[in-house]
Amino acid sequence: MTADQIRSLQPALAALLETFRPYLGRASNFAHLLAYVLGLTADLKRKSVEPIALAAGAAVRTLQEFLSFLDWDHEAANDHLQRQVMDRHGCARAIGVLDACGHAKQGKMTPGVSRQWCGESGKIDNCVVGQHLLYTDNHPTNPFNCVLSSDLFLPKAWDEDAERRKRAHIPEEIVHSPKWRMALDQVKPAIANGVRFWFLTFDEDYGKVPQFWFDLDAMGQQAIGEVPANFHVFAKRPACRSQQKAHRAKRVDNLCRFSPLFREQPWQRVTVREATRSPIVWEIKTARVHLSDTVETPSRPTDRQYALILARHVDTGEIKYFVSNAAASVPLSDLLTAAFARWHIELWFERAKQEAGLGAFEVRTYRSLLRHWFCSRLAMYFLAEQTQRLRGEKSADHVGAGGGGGQRAGLDDVETYLALTG
Repeated sequence: MTADQIRSLQPALAALLETFRPYLGRASNFAHLLAYVLGLTADLKRKSVEPIALAAGAAVRTLQEFLSFLDWDHEAANDHLQRQVMDRHGCARAIGVLDACGHAKQGKMTPGVSRQWCGESGKIDNCVVGQHLLYTDNHPTNPFNCVLSSDLFLPKAWDEDAERRKRAHIPEEIVHSPKWRMALDQVKPAIANGVRFWFLTFDEDYGKVPQFWFDLDAMGQQAIGEVPANFHVFAKRPACRSQQKAHRAKRVDNLCRFSPLFREQPWQRVTVREATRSPIVWEIKTARVHLSDTVETPSRPTDRQYALILARHVDTGEIKYFVSNAAASVPLSDLLTAAFARWHIELWFERAKQEAGLGAFEVRTYRSLLRHWFCSRLAMYFLAEQTQRLRGEKSADHVGAGGGGGQRAGLDDVETYLALTG
């Protein structure tokens, strides 16, 4: 980065945080937010409250109280973040990505901690899981990504432990809810705040639930997501409702293998480009099907049809199944563009843990956990804006400006600057 670019970062951060002042209550809370966001982006070995406070020369207890008890409205501040993202970065082909992220934790005091699947460790582990909604413009070379919502997934065991809930200050209305329902509860307020998604995309944990699709339909939200091999659909509406095998819904893997809908059509080759890896070639087949209205048996076919896409990786033979509620007139290329955009949130999780302390929380209350996640997302939003701006400022004759080689101003540059000035 040039000296001018470095000097430009400090007023940008101050200007960004200034827009949140109406939601921070007392004036001192603004200073606390500034200190915490700077700490999350600084080059600290640990990015929990204590090391951030010590690096900022602030009282540890003061920052703890800023997260836990001081009166400021993090929910209204998050609404403002969503509106600002749409105002500054809204685009016609923006994609919303839904996903959960696990953070391995020791002990039993962190809100929501339980033995459950943890993507961070790749196994059943003692961890905290957050449900997240990411907004991306899906730009091929300089994408803007921002997580709009983060909520705690509360395991069922916490519903039944009143004393544990009390110690963690978990509100009565916060109870166990499946991730797909939490996801809908994140999308609806985002839309109310003016956010518009060309598509939503997600993995099979969401796509496997028929009611999730029907709720998206009711919202008028276009989506495409993975479904598991045992997801059931109807190739056509049966003549009658019966338990006979010929009239029952079929697993998508069997349908794609044996039905004339798929067996008699040729493979189409498409190239999927992701920023994190080399271009990948997939072979595609697609057909219109009816979803099963329930995971129970017997089930009925939906009146409307959905796209079922079979994707096979040319090199590895990996198979993926996608369902979309988009109209039949939507081009297959658009469906695949959205379907393979999930890498944005995977990369965001990786960077947010490294650059902005997403998983570095050491808190014991529900509010402090949500506020930590909000501050981490705010830090990532600032870094994303500056990265996009600095990359855009590079002239054509700058080293590496025209291609993938050479230097580029990015997250590492911004983090270095903040570490030096924080």
